[in-house]
Amino acid sequence: MAREEIQSEVTGTVWKIEMEVGATVADGDTIMILESMKMEIPVISTEDGKLVEVKVKEEEPVAEGQVVAVVETD
Repeated sequence: MAREEIQSEVTGTVWKIEMEVGATVADGDTIMILESMKMEIPVISTEDGKLVEVKVKEEEPVAEGQVVAVVETD
């Protein structure tokens, strides 16, 4: 099984985590929502698979390019 690292596309703050570890995700599903400059930015899965790790917590700051989640694919 391959592991796909999901990265933040912006610098901001984790506003809400939408999915729990263990959830089945599809390409395009929203894993979490970041807040940056008063805008809500979704972090989406780029693969079908299983969410195996969320590397951040709500209200935690994140940097552009930071790995925020890991999806395991078939």
